[in-house]
Amino acid sequence: MPSRARWAVLAALLVVFGVTVVVAGQRGEPVPSGVQRLGPEAGEPVAHYLRRARASLPAGTSGPVWALVQLDGYLTPEPAAELARGVRLSRVILRVPLPRVQTALITRDLPGQRPVTELDEAMRSAAQDRLVASRAAPSGRSAAVAAAEATHLRGGCACVLALLVLGDGESLRAVAARSGVRAVHSADPGTPLQDIAIAALLPEQVDLVGPVPDDGPVPL
Repeated sequence: MPSRARWAVLAALLVVFGVTVVVAGQRGEPVPSGVQRLGPEAGEPVAHYLRRARASLPAGTSGPVWALVQLDGYLTPEPAAELARGVRLSRVILRVPLPRVQTALITRDLPGQRPVTELDEAMRSAAQDRLVASRAAPSGRSAAVAAAEATHLRGGCACVLALLVLGDGESLRAVAARSGVRAVHSADPGTPLQDIAIAALLPEQVDLVGPVPDDGPVPL
């Protein structure tokens, strides 16, 4: 199948603006048999994971594979989209980084046609979801955290944490070499999107992959 046609078929499998929300720092759910996890395991040393991610990059000019781009820090949509140039952006993980506060990991699927616009729209949609969550939660810390997340996302915060992309070996190695990219973790060749689970490495996690502190004040 020609390269352009293969990209079109894979792109057609994407679901636009799907969403998954989990809390950063909670233990990861077990991955079902036959599903490949892109991202660190709970309790894994960060240095070990980074080596494992580097070793996953395909050699030569192999065909397109799915890969998780882990960032050094949280970004706004425009620089995040720039890091993904040359590959197809298909999913984003968002998180509002509040000091010493556990906040949600929000996953959105993207069409990959207009990266900056789609990332902007994903943040606005996530903001609305967190506002709804704040109103549905019992009064207290959980409601306050969700409300703060909504405010920051609506304000265009630096909240892009990781990106799932589709690219060939050469393109993925180029992404991995860019300043601001912490690691690129590639799936095995031929792994379909529905057989991939993703787990973001937080910039705050420098030694072991584990819970982040949750003892800080929630900003108003």
